Amino acid sequence: MTKKSLFVGLLLIISQLFSPAVLAAEDSTPQMGYFTLAPDLTTNFVTKGKKLGYIQIRVDILVADSRDLPSLEHHNPQIRNSLVDVLGQQPEQRIKSLAGREEIRKECLTAINEILLTETGKTLAVDLLFTKYIYQ
Repeated sequence: MTKKSLFVGLLLIISQLFSPAVLAAEDSTPQMGYFTLAPDLTTNFVTKGKKLGYIQIRVDILVADSRDLPSLEHHNPQIRNSLVDVLGQQPEQRIKSLAGREEIRKECLTAINEILLTETGKTLAVDLLFTKYIYQ
């Protein structure tokens, strides 16, 4: 085998590895992705003394397929509005406790998936993380 035929054979193998069909097959596997609601959400809640408390959160939404991220971006205003509604209905005790925080997180995830199911026909959000959670 000559050097030239070895080089041509190696070139054929490399071209097949990087052919569009092979690359498309690799891209078809879903990759998880995160969508961060920006800017942070800030809203009020009612305290025991009938005064207003404030809560500020940063939310990251986990999706099973990163190709669904544009749908979350498109429905961002509705998602933000539903989260403000959920947070504004919470009592002070629930906002300030760790168990309450977890319950609120689950309610927010449910609210997001209800919107996405209505708008896209799919529940895209797999999980929701509070990457910032400040109350006063």
